[in-house]
Amino acid sequence: MAELFGFEFKRKLPEKQLQSFAPPRDADDGAAIISAGGAYGTYVDLDGTIRSEAELVTRYREMALQPECDAAIDEIVTESIAIDEHDIIEINLDDVKVTENVKKVIRDEFQTCLKLLDFNKFAYEIYRRWYVDGRLYYHVIIDSANSRDGIKEIRYVDPRKIRKVREVTRKRISAEQPGDAMINKTVNEYYIFNEKGFNYGNKTVGPTTSGLKIAKDSVLHIVSGLTDNQGTMVLSYLHKAIKALNQLRTLEDALVIYRLARAPERRIWYIDVGNLPKMKAEQYVRDIMVKHKNRLIYDAASGEIRDDRKFMTMLEDYWLPRREGGRGTEVTTLPGGQTLGQMDDVLYFQKKFLQTLNVPVSRLNSDALFSLGRATEITRDELKFARFIVRLRLRFSMLFLKLLEKQLILKGIVTPEDWDLISGDIRFDYAKDNYFAELKEAEIAEGRINLARNFQDMAGKYFSHEWIRKNILHQSDDEIQRNDEQIYAENNSGDVRWLNPAIEQNAQFIQQQQGQDQQSQQQGDPEQMNKIEQVRQAMIFVDQMKQKGKANRSMADESKYKQAVQLIAKNPDVVAQMGTGQQQ
Repeated sequence: MAELFGFEFKRKLPEKQLQSFAPPRDADDGAAIISAGGAYGTYVDLDGTIRSEAELVTRYREMALQPECDAAIDEIVTESIAIDEHDIIEINLDDVKVTENVKKVIRDEFQTCLKLLDFNKFAYEIYRRWYVDGRLYYHVIIDSANSRDGIKEIRYVDPRKIRKVREVTRKRISAEQPGDAMINKTVNEYYIFNEKGFNYGNKTVGPTTSGLKIAKDSVLHIVSGLTDNQGTMVLSYLHKAIKALNQLRTLEDALVIYRLARAPERRIWYIDVGNLPKMKAEQYVRDIMVKHKNRLIYDAASGEIRDDRKFMTMLEDYWLPRREGGRGTEVTTLPGGQTLGQMDDVLYFQKKFLQTLNVPVSRLNSDALFSLGRATEITRDELKFARFIVRLRLRFSMLFLKLLEKQLILKGIVTPEDWDLISGDIRFDYAKDNYFAELKEAEIAEGRINLARNFQDMAGKYFSHEWIRKNILHQSDDEIQRNDEQIYAENNSGDVRWLNPAIEQNAQFIQQQQGQDQQSQQQGDPEQMNKIEQVRQAMIFVDQMKQKGKANRSMADESKYKQAVQLIAKNPDVVAQMGTGQQQ
């Protein structure tokens, strides 16, 4: 195989490909699938799908120049990228199972990747370009003499001049049954770049003569995730709006023509020609026309006054001869169109166009005021739009994930095998600018708290505290444990900011009861003394586990630790009593 331009990552062990009749998981990248053969046995139709994709990208960009489409795209990009925030995007490594030192290095390299993209300055343009074209290509440039320095520069590549190619081999599962499915195996992947684009007419061109073959790892490539019904061509998010936009444009043009033709009022001249012959009648009508018309036109090119009275346009009067009859010469008026102010059909197609792009119609209505109302006043279109933005952000995050992968592997921070293990746990947090989604979350939390307050009298009688926390407040086991630990630490901190009035009232009430029945308590209630002893042992065990550290705990210790924390949290009166007794 000929040497490819650029660099390529080598694995310590060859990647083992499992047999499958299904295409690879990244088959939605629009790569041209070709059959791998000998040195001269590989062919790809560069005039077919590749040229079609180039034409699609050109059409998408032409659509983006239309005012309605540009406004919708601007609304989507502005909602996805909060350009007025200091940190537009941050990396989230909470779920990544590596040391804190490695996490710090990854965060630093992520900031380097953002600087390579100049993302803080051109975030809007990069995201818009990806949304409109449906794909992004960047050439990753490194110092081949010292690859440990990482990526030096990345340059944007026009998607109409580059294409990904995947060579595969196909093998039947059983040679005895020709109708069985084929086993697909990827042999090689690379990119083909041609400066003049892929437009060669109706012929098949081999890749070795059509452009520069570039190694897969030298190109940063992300797509929209949308493909045609055959799954071979990547589509943009604007693709489904092509028909709606064409219908809107056609209707608007037809409306303009109709209004120009029907808007003005015209006069109809009925000229009585009596019994004159046809030729003399026509000459008589022309004489009347010249007599009553005045078409003096100023010629701006020559500065002269030109007489155009012999020309009659569609906006001028009508002159009709009338034979001898009961009526003579007459002048009437032809009224203009009566329904020129109706725009219902145009508004319908405009609404349909916006629906194809998932943009709420109210956002592009200039008469609508921005209202920060309650979530009950938010339309369902706004909620659907917020979810659509989340899906777009998740797909666009592949740009940072692939760029970070190349940077970390080049610098030797991780190996390709290690990256496969941790890449699935890396998340990216965008600066949120959707007030409606935030308002919805706030009202959901408010509703849960109010419902839990209504269950307060029934807690411990008809419903357990744990059931309320899991089913009403929707807290997970980890959240319950974490909150119990924080509540315990805050109650024992002595900080007045964390004092709960309800707990303080309960503690004072218990102290009053203890003062009234001090003698009985000195004698000791077996059940109460048993509870006190359990809480005391639990507090001792919790202190021991904290000193031991979470990393050094066994599974049995962790289970006992959770039970001890919950026991302490459920008995604040006993904890307060023990604290009073120790002070005395």
